[in-house]
Order: sequence, then structure tokens, then C-alpha cells
Amino acid sequence: MIMSLLLDLANIVGGLLLALPLLQLLPRVGQALQPVVGPAARYGWLVGIVALVASGFYVLVHVTTGPHLFHFELVGIGTGLALLWDRLTGHPEPATVRLRSATGPALLLPIFGLIAIVVGIQGLFTPDG
Repeated sequence: MIMSLLLDLANIVGGLLLALPLLQLLPRVGQALQPVVGPAARYGWLVGIVALVASGFYVLVHVTTGPHLFHFELVGIGTGLALLWDRLTGHPEPATVRLRSATGPALLLPIFGLIAIVVGIQGLFTPDG
């Protein structure tokens, strides 16, 4: 139960960190989120580790004992990898790249962040088991 909650919270917080460049383009929303999520971005690597550990745990559990893989785990792995990108590869982290235009590949990571938020909220209301 705690691991499930950690996975859901990691998806929500990690999704917010990934979607922040897109949300900043919205009037009032970006300005309201900046004081909260901005300082938390320094700890994005910690959220990424929690997302990878919790989703990896559930991948192992669901592959070995069933019933099947769920989308919560796959989104958690993607969120964790995106937040840990600079530490894994040594290249600039894609999560901190600012959107210069609202088109193209730069839009994929913030959209994935929005999906992670929705999946995390869905996971909070999905019964365990």
C-alpha cells in the first residue's frame, strides 16, 4: 500500500516537474505554480529515484505473480528516466529545457508530464490488489 502511494505521488510530482514548461505558457497557471514547483525542481532526481524504485517493484511483482503489467508502472518508469536523464547520461536534462515554441519534439516531454499527472491521480483512486 505504501509503495502504491509512493508510485502515485511520484507520478504526480514528477509529471508536474516535467509539465512545468508547458504550464508556464498558460496565463496565471505558470505564475501560480512557479513558487511551488520551482524550488522542488532541485529535488527532481529524488522523485525520479522514487518513481523508478516503486515502478520497478511493481513490474517485478506483476511479472512474477500476475495479473499483468499496468500502465501505472510504465508511466512511472518513463517519469523516473526523464527526471534522471542528466545523471544517467551526463547530457542536459530534458525536463529543464524551456519551451521556445509550442510545436515539435520539445512538446513531447511536457505532454508526457501531463499524462503522468493524470495517471498518478487515477492511481490514487484505483483500489490496490
